[in-house]
Amino acid sequence: MPKTTQSAVDTGWRHPRRANSLSEVYASIKVPGVNASFWRKLLAFWGPGLMVAVGYMDPGNWATDLAGGSRFGYTLLSVVLISNLFAMLLQHLAAKLGIVTGRDLAQACRDHYSRPVSLVLWFLCEVAIAACDLAEVIGSAIALNLLFGLPLAWGVVLTTLDVLVVLYFQNKGFRIIESIVAGLTVLIFGCFVYEIIVSRPDWVALAHGLVPRPQVVTNPGMLYVAIGILGATVMPHNLYLHSSIVQTRQIEQTEPGKRMAIKFATIDSTVALFLAFFVNAAILVTAAATFHGKGYENVADIADAHKLLTPVLGAGAASALFAVALLASGQNSTLTGTLAGQIVMEGFLDIKLRPWLRRLITRLVAVVPALVVTLIYGEKGTGQLLVLSQVILSMQLSFAVVPLVLFTSSRAKMGVFVNHPVVKVLAWAVSAIIIVLNVYLLWQMAAS
Repeated sequence: MPKTTQSAVDTGWRHPRRANSLSEVYASIKVPGVNASFWRKLLAFWGPGLMVAVGYMDPGNWATDLAGGSRFGYTLLSVVLISNLFAMLLQHLAAKLGIVTGRDLAQACRDHYSRPVSLVLWFLCEVAIAACDLAEVIGSAIALNLLFGLPLAWGVVLTTLDVLVVLYFQNKGFRIIESIVAGLTVLIFGCFVYEIIVSRPDWVALAHGLVPRPQVVTNPGMLYVAIGILGATVMPHNLYLHSSIVQTRQIEQTEPGKRMAIKFATIDSTVALFLAFFVNAAILVTAAATFHGKGYENVADIADAHKLLTPVLGAGAASALFAVALLASGQNSTLTGTLAGQIVMEGFLDIKLRPWLRRLITRLVAVVPALVVTLIYGEKGTGQLLVLSQVILSMQLSFAVVPLVLFTSSRAKMGVFVNHPVVKVLAWAVSAIIIVLNVYLLWQMAAS
């Protein structure tokens, strides 16, 4: 068993810590000491936040943001903002859990709950990862179709091969993966700066859209899309991912060393999530400015949006950059989804599969339904499947958030790093909101 330097790491758990998370890259990146300059420390810790933020701008977000913008204008912009604020708090807790306890969230669940409960949580998390992977498969296939005319069914099949690319880069070192993710994120960001400029949004209406309105909850159609946005923004598998990849930094296992790591991991993820907020907001704003109130309110399909962007806006590059950003988004999400799947399986089940086999299993679970829907229903079916995948993600969110808040609020587990009372109240409030919204959505769906 690895050495630990703080009694809180093991005394509050049902089982002692057994193994390092992502052992092949654990503590593989050196960081400066606590007395180094702010910028040196920030540069050393910069990276995991971007990898987490990728999950907040994957193709599933595109479908829900497009649906929200075209149908309801700027109204659901407040949901995107609130979801990102939720995400910033929850990712801070996930990073803190990993740094303080030396466990990722999956390992923490395994070491806290009984075996049957752990297996249920593992199954639910696998469902969430499959739903997320489904969005990546469909999004990448649509992007390949838009850019190169490749049939959707062939695009779906082709996405299974990206496992080889992922494995190649994973063997080159963790900083390589972080750099690839950063590059693709900058590409996505640049594409949407252009989309915002050419769509010429109503800035006053946009500002009003950032203020929450009651009809978001009272209108069933709006609520369905809003919860899809919540599920697409606050991703359950990202909490498992972040709690693990922060441990790639070789920090001092002392209280000052851990405090420094928590501080810079939080700065890293918060800044990265601001970028993700811009991308999500830009998709919704572009859809609202381009389609809402102009006879295109039913545009919720990515392919339809791509076809209409250039004719409606009169900007020749709008459609092409939209598709490029979509492809970059799908490939980015593939990289982080690979790691999340590995973390969840190893953490909950305490077993290791060859990475290519683990990725292939996850990919096939997503490819089969995507291929069936593509062949039977075509583009419209894939668009609806994208939104449904995000609602499924939202349904699974509570089962990751509640354990995370519970663990980080336990002094026996966290010692001096236990959540401050204000943070504890905010975290439980966020958990309650997520649970209540999901229960309400289920009730509305059952009643309709």
